[in-house]
Order: sequence, then C-alpha cells, then structure tokens
Amino acid sequence: MAPSNAVRTSSAVPTAEAALIVVDVQRGFDDATHWGPRNNPGCEDNIAALVHHWRVLEWPVVFVRHDSTEPGSPLQPGLPGNAFKSALTGEPDLLVRKSTHSSFGGSPSLEGWLRDNRLATIVVCGITTNHCCETTGRHGSDLGFDVVFVLDATHTFDRLSQDGIRLRAQHLAAVTATNLAGEFATVMSTAQAIECLSGRPRFGGRAADRLS
Repeated sequence: MAPSNAVRTSSAVPTAEAALIVVDVQRGFDDATHWGPRNNPGCEDNIAALVHHWRVLEWPVVFVRHDSTEPGSPLQPGLPGNAFKSALTGEPDLLVRKSTHSSFGGSPSLEGWLRDNRLATIVVCGITTNHCCETTGRHGSDLGFDVVFVLDATHTFDRLSQDGIRLRAQHLAAVTATNLAGEFATVMSTAQAIECLSGRPRFGGRAADRLS
C-alpha cells in the first residue's frame, strides 16, 4: 500500500483531453436542516472555475444529477432541490442521471461515453466528498481510468459515528483524500488542476495506453 501522502505520478498530468465529472451539484444540498454543517464554503466557486477552464480548453464537461429514491430526500425528482445550483452554467457535453452513489451507475452510461470518446482521464469534483465523489473516483479507477480528484472543489457534511461521536466534515474530507491518494487517484487542489491543464506538463499514463 502506498503512503497516504503519495501521488500517482504516472497519471499526475494527461497526454490528451480529460473529462471533468461534476457530481451532484444540486440545490437540495443547501438544506442545512436536512444535512447539517458543511465544510469548504469555496467549493461552488472552485467548481465554477473548473467548468469555465474546461470550456476555455474546449474539453468535455459531464454533469451528474442524483435523482434520489429515498423518502424525504430534498434531491428527489420534481422537488426544487433536484435542480443544479447556479454555479453550474451552460449545457454539459453529457448529463448523467443516477440514483446510485457512483456516477458510473447512472444513465446514460458514463463508462460507455468515455470509451466511445476515447477519454482515459476523469477529473472529479462535486458533492459530497466522501460519498458520491469518492465512490465515483474509486469506481473509475477500478474500471481503468486515470482519476484526478479535486479536493477543494468538493464539500461534505458532519456525520455521527456509530458510537455517537460527531465527525467534522473537514476531517471526513481529509480521510477521503488519504484513502484515494496513491491508490485510486491523484488528489489536487483547483489551482493545481488548472495549472496542470494550462499547457504545462500534460496528463499521460496507463489508461491512455490501454485505450489506444
């Protein structure tokens, strides 16, 4: 097992365009009475910056929407909370609808679309860090894609442990980064992702080779 602060240097930056996967940036997550305290108030601004940068590059942007089937969820279809937040503007190259944690479990098939378009690298951002974003990153890695996880373009919420201890959102986000780095993804900040994708060293690695 790689140390928790390791990065996957083989996939730190791509040789071809990468797909930005924007996970569940929906108004229902603004309901603090339902979800509780959150971390990273700059999350939405960072997501908007990534989407803008991808469009400047003319690289593909995927919006993922969670159509919850859970009773009482503000993310249920037909409720105002199912809609995307104002940070997401314009039309995506692909809209995936899901009721699972992984964006790869939605419709239309994210995996099929990526392979059809010969996209070997995915860059994950959105809500929540330790649920649908982390699951999407893990699933994408296991499918053979190179994964970049933009930590400060995600946020999550405080959670109660099984023994009743309140775990703060910032701690949960740090655990996600530790779980992913060096095993499933390259973990970056928004500034690092934009710098890496601005004509400096470009991504490359194993997945692109397999898809060629």
